[in-house]
Amino acid sequence: MTVPTLDGVTARTMKTGGVTTRVLFTGPDDGIPVLFIQGNLSSATWWEETMVALPDRYRGIAPDLRGFGGADPAVKVDATRGMGDYVDDLVALLDDLGIDKAHIVGMSLGGNIAWHLMADHSERLLSVNLSGPGAPYGFCGTRDVEGTPIHDDFAGSGAGLSNPLLIEQLKAKNAGIDSPYTVRSALRLLVWKPPVIPEREDEFVAASFEMQVGEDSYPGDLVESPNWPFFAPGRWGSINALSPKHIRDPKAILEAPHKPSVLWVRGDGDFAVADGAASDPATLGAMGLKPDWPGPEQHPAQPMVAQTRHLLDKYVEAGGSFQEVVVADCGHVPSMTKPDEFNRAFHAHLESTNPGGEK
Repeated sequence: MTVPTLDGVTARTMKTGGVTTRVLFTGPDDGIPVLFIQGNLSSATWWEETMVALPDRYRGIAPDLRGFGGADPAVKVDATRGMGDYVDDLVALLDDLGIDKAHIVGMSLGGNIAWHLMADHSERLLSVNLSGPGAPYGFCGTRDVEGTPIHDDFAGSGAGLSNPLLIEQLKAKNAGIDSPYTVRSALRLLVWKPPVIPEREDEFVAASFEMQVGEDSYPGDLVESPNWPFFAPGRWGSINALSPKHIRDPKAILEAPHKPSVLWVRGDGDFAVADGAASDPATLGAMGLKPDWPGPEQHPAQPMVAQTRHLLDKYVEAGGSFQEVVVADCGHVPSMTKPDEFNRAFHAHLESTNPGGEK
């Protein structure tokens, strides 16, 4: 099934780097390029409202990442490269489109990809805009703002974080709310934040069902560990790629030659990326939902928001700049659930970082 696009959005199939995929476009072909990077459980479809709301002089570009949407299902994510496969695909897309520099916008997983782009391709970035981004040290398995691993094998991160009941519902393509583990139920609780229900929720759920599910895709494979919670990251798929074992060292962001301005927008009710995220094993252990938790000294919850702010403070010390915007009564993705507030900050940041209309 192909999810219908909004008026003003055009879709093309393109071979970019190592993957053939669907790419969405808005705005004039000669507009200032803005590259939108999706999150997990989604596709480029999730960016359409934000793309059509861009000021007239901007060109929106949003590919389905490998493993999602219209991407070739035969092309997998090598998690041992962290966000490397995604980054290579996106840089190749810019090259294929003849774009030297672009603004980038990352949502959730897309935020982690943005961190990697800042580390290795800072000269290609006009600005960095983040909507509920993943922490720069990856997802789970670290204990402090410096991203220190809890265990040498990075136990507590990777594909084992995914709820098998949610995976079953994904495979069954259950679009209902008859279980708390259906995609729609999970999105309403962790992404939209009650009582918000987006107007195009059906399309967003349909986009989730287009992702590839399995041990070589989402969530990927896992490795048994002697350390609580007794799993460590494997080698395939986006969740393993988010492990701090594989993620690009954030210090490279501080050492990069170019320091694009960063806009960090997050919801005050974000439980998906938080200091004690809902899916962090330590959070579940403290609630009595994951047995044998050894306690906060041995296995604390990852301070994701504090890590992000700590890195960005260091980014300022290294010559960069950032602005943090906290959206009230908002869940994981402000760009979708509080679009007016997000776009106000986003558009102002675009204009302030591109005053001369450079393309």
